[in-house]
Amino acid sequence: MAVFLWGVRTLCLVSLLAGAACLRSPGRVIAFQQKFYSWINWRMEPISMSREVRNTRLMGLILVLLALSAFLVP
Repeated sequence: MAVFLWGVRTLCLVSLLAGAACLRSPGRVIAFQQKFYSWINWRMEPISMSREVRNTRLMGLILVLLALSAFLVP
């Protein structure tokens, strides 16, 4: 049980860091995503960059809130 809890907490910490990155610098996260997709031979271009940045920040906020709430569960 302790190993499982350690794994869940580690996953929550990684999610918290990823969410913070989305909130702090959504442009870099979008650029990383585009680079990843080009690596697997896909091209990804947002139709509206302003909407993409807004949605990335919203995704980051949701990820941070979910990670924080998971830390509160015993």
